[in-house]
Amino acid sequence: MASKGDTIKVNDSMQKDYSYKLEAGTGRLSHDGFKPHFTPKEMLELGVFEGKYLNDCQDEFPKSWFENAKLSDKPDPDLNYFGIKSRQPLSRWIEKGWIIEPDPRGWFQWYCRYYLGRRIEGVDDKQVQRWKSFARHQGQVKKNCDANDLSCRPKQRQALLQWSYDCMI
Repeated sequence: MASKGDTIKVNDSMQKDYSYKLEAGTGRLSHDGFKPHFTPKEMLELGVFEGKYLNDCQDEFPKSWFENAKLSDKPDPDLNYFGIKSRQPLSRWIEKGWIIEPDPRGWFQWYCRYYLGRRIEGVDDKQVQRWKSFARHQGQVKKNCDANDLSCRPKQRQALLQWSYDCMI
């Protein structure tokens, strides 16, 4: 398992010859107010992004993250925790300016790398701010759903899971 000071080398379908150094220990989240509810491993096990996300870059992350992950060669909404389609194509994310380099797969890729210990001044601040702004969705679920009624607003709950918020509220 990688540890603080290690350099991670990335060669996958979306990034070639990219590397980064781990500057913090795994799971050490150092931004004020950034308290994700789930680890990347838990998110993958619960079912996120229709099973089609980190499939071709598993060598970058701990093998344990993928032991019980719900993965698929093609997007399968049934693999999502709430069993529904809840993602937009990457082209839409690019069009909206939601992809922040050096993470071509978006927020979750950033979170996985941050969780491992990568730190990038400026990028981390932007991504943490994006995560914080997602809290409004949790507020909407709390306001409009009975406690623990997981059938209420399943698409919004799936999105909360995919942003590492408590979606079981």
